[in-house]
Amino acid sequence: MSEPILILCAHGTRDPAGQASVKAVGDRVHQRLGVEVRLAYVDVQEPTIDEVVLGIPESTEGIVAVVVPYLLAGGYHVHVDIANAVRDRPDVLAAPPLGPDPRLIAIVRDRIEQADVHPTATLVLAPAGSSDARSQADTERTLDQLRLAWDGPVRVGYAAGIEPTVAQAVEAARKFGEDDEDGDVAVVSYLLSPGFFQDKLGEAGADHVTAPLAPDERLIDIIADRYRDAAGA
Repeated sequence: MSEPILILCAHGTRDPAGQASVKAVGDRVHQRLGVEVRLAYVDVQEPTIDEVVLGIPESTEGIVAVVVPYLLAGGYHVHVDIANAVRDRPDVLAAPPLGPDPRLIAIVRDRIEQADVHPTATLVLAPAGSSDARSQADTERTLDQLRLAWDGPVRVGYAAGIEPTVAQAVEAARKFGEDDEDGDVAVVSYLLSPGFFQDKLGEAGADHVTAPLAPDERLIDIIADRYRDAAGA
């Protein structure tokens, strides 16, 4: 039996640069693992994760596909959308999302350095935002990891959906004097690709805004690990 198909399931975006970024990641995963990679989405774009799973013939001889969420935290899309898509398919497994993972913090640190952020700046970690408590718990774990890796204050501000917003977090940092002594305030993108949410980060009034996490070979490492662990490879 051939190696299971890797279904890389992203959120979806109307932004052409964001779409190209996800496709490039899928191509790189294929090059790395040598397995078939199919892209799927939970919102905005097609094909949907349901459509992609339904398009794979069923098998009683083993695992035919592994869904790797191209998402940074486990929330509704992971625990409902993807879980429902594979619920009646014992031959299709769902892996955990990419985060939390220390390698993501390493990428974040590189983006901070590339943005020339002062070593004592206040960081506002900026994920997309979710009302799902499981996603928020993953974000808190990521915040804890970033705090251990940074000398200055670290806050969270969400790009959409819930509060504090990125703009509110930046304002709070300035209100409490966390930008004193040349520290500045930096919005740290915790997003995978360019698009609507990344654009919103630049409107928050920070001194610096870092780039999204992709492209980066460490993302391919994480995706490969999620696939192998789920497939038992």
